[in-house]
Amino acid sequence: MPVLTPIPAAQATAPAVAAPEAAGPACSIRHSGSLWQLGIEAQELTTAIGQLAEQLEADDDDTRNQALAELEAFLLAEEGNKQALAAKADATCWVIEHLRGQAAYRQQQAKRLTELSRSDASRADSLEESLVLVLTRLQPAAARFSFTNHELRSTRSTSVAIENEALLDPEWLAVKTTFQADKTAIKAALKAGQKITGAQLISRRSWRIC
Repeated sequence: MPVLTPIPAAQATAPAVAAPEAAGPACSIRHSGSLWQLGIEAQELTTAIGQLAEQLEADDDDTRNQALAELEAFLLAEEGNKQALAAKADATCWVIEHLRGQAAYRQQQAKRLTELSRSDASRADSLEESLVLVLTRLQPAAARFSFTNHELRSTRSTSVAIENEALLDPEWLAVKTTFQADKTAIKAALKAGQKITGAQLISRRSWRIC
């Protein structure tokens, strides 16, 4: 099974071998086309596709367009060779699965780091509250505490706490009006043949790698 770069074993991967440079839309990714040779060059194919995929995220429009042209030329070059086209498409699917597996892994890591960050911040707040509680108990009138390497300073602020908004008189309430399209009703009306200015039905076909 080809692999790109090491990621957790539970994820689909693709190979990581140096690939030829992508140069121009005339399909710079080349091989002989035989089934046996396609198998030998699978690592090179998936690596080259992965490099082009990276260019699709470039900030430069010309770089993205060139990468797209490369990918299209890469597949269209085998229009008359079903076996070669299938091999190239399969290599592309390996890269797609690798990227999605890597995205899922990084999302899990981001969630874990977010939870750790929240825990660290919570413990820091609790420690600070305990420290301030002890210090102000010892020196109730103090507004600042100085130590060897740190200093605690206090500031005063004023805010309003609303205990029960329903008990407030109308004069103390700010009115906010928001509008949101009723897509369910609009969809039903459009399907029934009704024309609605500013709305239309759009049909899309979704694809999934199995």
